[in-house]
Amino acid sequence: MPDCKQTLQELEQFLDRELSSDAHHAVQSHLDGCLDCLSAFDFHAELKMVIAAKAKTVTLPEGLLAKIEACFGVDQADLIE
Repeated sequence: MPDCKQTLQELEQFLDRELSSDAHHAVQSHLDGCLDCLSAFDFHAELKMVIAAKAKTVTLPEGLLAKIEACFGVDQADLIE
């Protein structure tokens, strides 16, 4: 079972369902028994929901997406494929 530090480091991957099945179950088991980590999980999960909801209702200023893509060296067409 992971400790608190490892659980908190894997929290975003856990929320995004990017962990292996074993790692996912280990984090879930830790969250089931640790109120501090469960509180952090609740905060991150709620934050993700708020950001996702806001992202659906806000229109990006013209050119902002291109500037963000340039920072990461990503072309939006590459993301669609």
